Amino acid sequence: MTSSVPFPEPTEPVVSRHEVFLGYLDYFRSALVSKLEDLDEEELRRSRLPSGWSPVELLKHLRYVELRWLEWGFAGREVADPWGDRRADRWYVAPEETLADLVTALRAQAATSRSIVEAHDLTDVGQPGQRWEGTDPPQLERVLFHLVQEYARHLGHLDVVRELVDGRAGE
Repeated sequence: MTSSVPFPEPTEPVVSRHEVFLGYLDYFRSALVSKLEDLDEEELRRSRLPSGWSPVELLKHLRYVELRWLEWGFAGREVADPWGDRRADRWYVAPEETLADLVTALRAQAATSRSIVEAHDLTDVGQPGQRWEGTDPPQLERVLFHLVQEYARHLGHLDVVRELVDGRAGE
C-alpha cells in the first residue's frame, strides 16, 4: 500500500509555488489509489462507518471535487453534471462503475486540473458562475488550498477504513 508518487518533502526544492500544490495533489491521488487497489470488490463497495460511504464512493467524490472547484468553478467551463458523484444527497457509484473506470476518470481529471493550474497565476481570480452561488469567485491559490485540505482530510478517513478492514494503518 505504497503511493507510487513520493511525498513532496518540504525540504525538496521546487521550481514554483504551482508545483508545490500540484505535487501534493499528485501525491494524494496516488496514495488514494494505492489504498484502494488491493481491496476486494466487496470491501470497495462496503461502508464500515456510520456515515455510510464506501471507498469507491470516496474516490468518485474526490474526482468530482476537483471538477467542481477547478474546471466548473475556477475555469468556468460548462460540465454536464457537476454533482455526478451524488444521488439522493449521498455519494453514489453505480454498480457497473469499476475501480479501474473510476481511477481512469480521476487521472483524466488530474490532467485537466494540472492544465488549468499551469495556465494561470496563483493570484488569478476564477470565473463568475453557478459554482459560487452568487459570491465572488476565489483566487486560484485559495482553490488549491481547499483541494489539498480536502484530499488530506479524506485520506485520513480512508486510513481509518483500511485499519478497520485489515489492520493496515496509514501514515
